[in-house]
Amino acid sequence: MENVIEVKSFDFAVRIVNLYKHLTMDKSEFVLSKQLLRCGTSIGANVAEAQKAQTKPDFNAKMNIALKEANETEYWLKLLYKTQYLTDNEFSSIEKDINEIVAILVSICKKTNK
Repeated sequence: MENVIEVKSFDFAVRIVNLYKHLTMDKSEFVLSKQLLRCGTSIGANVAEAQKAQTKPDFNAKMNIALKEANETEYWLKLLYKTQYLTDNEFSSIEKDINEIVAILVSICKKTNK
């Protein structure tokens, strides 16, 4: 059975890497995009680690870190958009994805933190 958050966070990481390439090559933006690359790919890495967690507290910790990284990613995306490094279309497309990932992670964290 396919794990939705695992698939979505991995696919999102691929989008972030491609966006990073675009920002650095086409826009010559290196500082904000590096922050975005770090946290945007960290979401999926923490979700993947959580899948192999040895205990429930370990699983909860990794998923909570993934949520924190998703919130940070959302911040950098908004900043890149407001500073005109991202077009309306680029932002609205990726914003939809990060909002969906945040919502899923919030739901998982609420259920597992009880």
